[in-house]
Amino acid sequence: MFYHLYEMNHAAMAPLRASADLMRQACNNPLNPLSNTAFGRSLDAGFEVFERMTRRYGKPEFDIAKTEIGGETVDVSQEIVWSKPFCRLLHFNRNLPEDRRDDPKVLLVAPMSGHYATLLRGTVEALLPHADLYVTDWIDARTVALTEGRFDLDDYISYIIEMLHHLGDGTHVVAVCQPSVPVLAAVALMEADQDRFAPASMTLMGGPIDTRINPTAVNELAKAKPIDWFRDNVVMSVPWPQPGFGRAVYPGFLQLSGFMSMNLDRHMTAHKDFYLNLVKNDGDSAEKHREFYDEYLAVMDLTAEFYLQTVETVFIEHALPRGMMMHRGRAVDPTAIRTVALFTVEGENDDISGVGQTRAAHDLCLNLPADKRRHYMQPDVGHYGVFNGSRFRNEIVPQMIAFFQTHQRRP
Repeated sequence: MFYHLYEMNHAAMAPLRASADLMRQACNNPLNPLSNTAFGRSLDAGFEVFERMTRRYGKPEFDIAKTEIGGETVDVSQEIVWSKPFCRLLHFNRNLPEDRRDDPKVLLVAPMSGHYATLLRGTVEALLPHADLYVTDWIDARTVALTEGRFDLDDYISYIIEMLHHLGDGTHVVAVCQPSVPVLAAVALMEADQDRFAPASMTLMGGPIDTRINPTAVNELAKAKPIDWFRDNVVMSVPWPQPGFGRAVYPGFLQLSGFMSMNLDRHMTAHKDFYLNLVKNDGDSAEKHREFYDEYLAVMDLTAEFYLQTVETVFIEHALPRGMMMHRGRAVDPTAIRTVALFTVEGENDDISGVGQTRAAHDLCLNLPADKRRHYMQPDVGHYGVFNGSRFRNEIVPQMIAFFQTHQRRP
């Protein structure tokens, strides 16, 4: 019922949002003599803050039409090359000369943890000049009809294996945060099967491989409650008239509430500064705020079975590092990994995946030769800085590309 109440409240606020938007347009209309006064800008700012705080943010677009390669601007087009009910695989096709040497083929696995794949827009932009890039575009569970069936952690792993088969030999897979565990599991299963489409390398970035190491607030919360508590308190049914009506989900708005409550003072300060910047007519600062929160506040629902299985497997049972993880009744054995090179990346100030949690992958891949493994910790960055921002572009990306090239395997 809580999800239904949330939807009802959102619908009830619609007239107020519409009124605020109309008043904002009236306040900043150049024909309005108050539009250039401090009073007019204060009204305009207040109405915009109210409208933005009460709206539902839809799925953003990547909007990447160009990239720069070798000092030249290159057109980029986006196409869907593989699709299933809960995920689409996007290819960022660069319009390159036919005689150009092939760049590394990279599968970028976006986190399925509440935000859309566009959270990695900066990651994509940084990698595009150097890689033939494919990105997982996970689908909002509230838009998937019940007739499409379930989707759990086992399905997630199977999706990754299918995508690697689709892309073919020599692919480099990169997992950002949450996918680190299922990607490592998928690679272990493929190596055990001596699958010729096992990737050339895997890069795990800020992932919860072993959350017993330097546990963060997120890890402690998961351990503090039994799995039944999560099933009883955060799993809800999608309300009518959504396409996924009746599907059991972990709603995106609950996930967002949890994230924001961890740094509530920071978000409140950001919105206060946004209001003041609008009053001062500081357009650049205000636009940066809009860009960040347009992405941050756009959230998606997760299927209940995926969410609960992930919490239990990764955060409560620590199944992978304890050698207890299963995939469809089959043991996941990281010691089977012998040929797929491993690169792990962590952030010094990461408050989501603590320092050492991602590096633990090296301890699990015991049979991987030393020349096929590397670890890097980026100083002075938090979780977001592991895969986005200036330090990611200038310090982490060059090392990733060098690692891909070192372990390149031609089809």
